[in-house]
Parts: sequence; structure tokens; C-alpha cells
Amino acid sequence: MGDEEKEAEKVAPTYEERCLALSVIAKPLADKKSTKKLHKLVKKASKAKIVRRGIKEVVKAVRKGQKGLCVLAGDISPIDVITHLPILCEENEIPYLYVPSKQDLGAAACTKRPTSCVLITDKTDFGEKELYEKCVEQAKSVALA
Repeated sequence: MGDEEKEAEKVAPTYEERCLALSVIAKPLADKKSTKKLHKLVKKASKAKIVRRGIKEVVKAVRKGQKGLCVLAGDISPIDVITHLPILCEENEIPYLYVPSKQDLGAAACTKRPTSCVLITDKTDFGEKELYEKCVEQAKSVALA
């Protein structure tokens, strides 16, 4: 077997393997099915240009009063970079969820770089409004549990 064949056999880590790299504050964590829905929503929202990517943009948008759904990566290191974000979201009544991987979140946001957090802003003309509402409801229900 050549090196190329060995690399072709390597598959992406599973949800459970990604969960091993999570930080201790990554709660509420989306389950496997919800993570797929969130990545799908982020991809559609990114194409519709209603996404804020990265900590700096998300914090600026939240402080300016934009509402939406915040998706945070749970495998950020050092964790101090995003520890203020859940508190900021709670103060501004913005639902948020953690997903296991920053690489997957970046790929879903249509960027080549891993992304630590994404804010999907609330727009009325968004085509996937039903998926957005489902994800927001799930984020609120998980946060209360």
C-alpha cells in the first residue's frame, strides 16, 4: 500500500471522537442530529449572506443589538478566547449552542479556515426560515434543561 492509498482510507473523525476534544464549558452541546442541522443552517445562511463569522464580528454584532442564533465551537484552545461570549448572548437574550468542531463549523460557513463562532442574524426574507426556527427552539429548550 502506498502513502496515497493510506491517506485515502483515513476518514473524518466521528461525532463521538470530536466530542473527546471538547472544553469543559461547552454546554449546551448540540447532539449529533442537531449538529448536522446547525451545519446545514450555517451553510444556507452563509450563502444568503446573513452570517457573522469569528469572535470579533459576533461580539460587535451582539453589542450593536443584532439578534439571531449563535453557534460556538467547543474545541477552542485556549478557551479564554470565547468564555465571555455565552454570557454576552444570555444578557442579550440570544440563544446559543456548541458544536464539537471548529473545522466543521468553518467548512459549513464556507471558509477555508476553522471558525470559533458564528452568529446567524434574524432576517425575514431568509429562505430557510423553518430550519432556523427549529434550531432556535432546540437551542432554547437545551439551554433550559
